[in-house]
Amino acid sequence: MSLQALTSVLWRERQLLELLLFKLEEEQLLLTSGRTRWLSHATREVENVLEQIREVELGRSVESDAVARTLGLEAGRSLSELADKAPEPWDDLLRAHRQAFIEITHQIDSLAAGNRELLLTSHRATQEALANLQQDSSTYDSSGSTAPREVAARLLDQSF
Repeated sequence: MSLQALTSVLWRERQLLELLLFKLEEEQLLLTSGRTRWLSHATREVENVLEQIREVELGRSVESDAVARTLGLEAGRSLSELADKAPEPWDDLLRAHRQAFIEITHQIDSLAAGNRELLLTSHRATQEALANLQQDSSTYDSSGSTAPREVAARLLDQSF
C-alpha cells in the first residue's frame, strides 16, 4: 500500500474511462448513422467497461484509504486532500490525475446525455410510425372531431 500502488490504480481507471468514452462515441455513431443492428453489441461493450470500472474503483478506494492513513489522514479522503498532504512528486501527479478525471467525466456525461436524447428521439419516431400503422387510429377533421383515417398503401422502412 503506497503512493505508487495508488497511482497505478489511477492510471488503470483513467484508461478504462478513456475506453468508456470511446465506446460511448462508437454507440453514438451507430445511432446517428441509423445502423441500429449493432446497437445491442455496442451497449453490451459499454456495460462491460462499466463493470471493469466498478472493480477498479473498489481497488482505488482500498489504496486511497491506505495512503490516507500513511499520510496521517482518515480513510475516505478525496484525491485533492491526498495531493495536499503527499510529498513531491506525488502531489503533482495526484493533482494531474484529479484534473484528468474531471475532464473525462465531463466528456462522458456529455456523450451519454447525447446518446440518451438520440435514443429517446428514435423511440418516439418508432412509436409514431407504429401508431400510424394501426388501422383504427383517428385524426381530427376540420370541425375538430375525430375522423377515422383512410387506410391506404404504406411504405415501410425496413430498418425499423
